[in-house]
Amino acid sequence: MRELLTRNKNINRGFKNLEIWKLAIGLYKIVVELFNKGLKISYKIRAQIEDSALSVSSNIAEGYTRRTIKENLRFYEIALSSLAENYSQLFALTAAGQMSKEEFQSYDDKIYELENKLVKMNKSLIAKLESKSDWNDDYKS
Repeated sequence: MRELLTRNKNINRGFKNLEIWKLAIGLYKIVVELFNKGLKISYKIRAQIEDSALSVSSNIAEGYTRRTIKENLRFYEIALSSLAENYSQLFALTAAGQMSKEEFQSYDDKIYELENKLVKMNKSLIAKLESKSDWNDDYKS
């Protein structure tokens, strides 16, 4: 996988260096691994859970490529919302007995780090926005 991350670099693909993006990819991997272990749920519910997990990394990537703080922040907020959606979905599976508490706790421990890092990233972007600090627009370099 490392060779895929290090090839064909450009300004638009800089999100690949973000720890939050890498953790979000890890979240999707965790969800897929849970389903590959044989969780017995309907196709529709599985698709919704996979979609919300994949949405986190997708919105981080899209937000990174935006050229204003407001747009960047908006997509990171959507990523955080998708993370909450995914958490809620897996919690519901656990509450219904379709997923073990141990599996849920392992999942929760791993996404908790991502959730906190996304919150921290959003707070730092809000601070930049409020202080009217310059946005690093690499297109101008």
